[in-house]
Amino acid sequence: MKTLIAFFEIPASDFRRSVEFYQAVMGVQLLVAECGDEKMACFVQEGQTVGAVSYAPDFRPSEHGVLIHFRCDDLDASLQRVVEQGGQVVLPKTKIQAEGKGCFALFADPSGNRVGLYAD
Repeated sequence: MKTLIAFFEIPASDFRRSVEFYQAVMGVQLLVAECGDEKMACFVQEGQTVGAVSYAPDFRPSEHGVLIHFRCDDLDASLQRVVEQGGQVVLPKTKIQAEGKGCFALFADPSGNRVGLYAD
């Protein structure tokens, strides 16, 4: 079965700050490509680009936009890095009320996007 998410984009108002934020929080190196006014910093998993932090003049970050959840190994450590990198915890670590389904949390990135974290 194919994964349900084909690609995601996280709009950024301050591209460089957003790239640094996601690299620090997720512990990954994003591949940056710039073409004129448009910029993308790609998340690569198993050799495939699965999503990007993107900037274009008409992109508008919002806490009411698409909500994606990143899987992480240590939810508490990831939330600490969110705060250290200038983000804000919106919903703290919350146990999912189904047997064996783990925990999740929500944060706002420096551009104001609402993003989730999930851990088994």
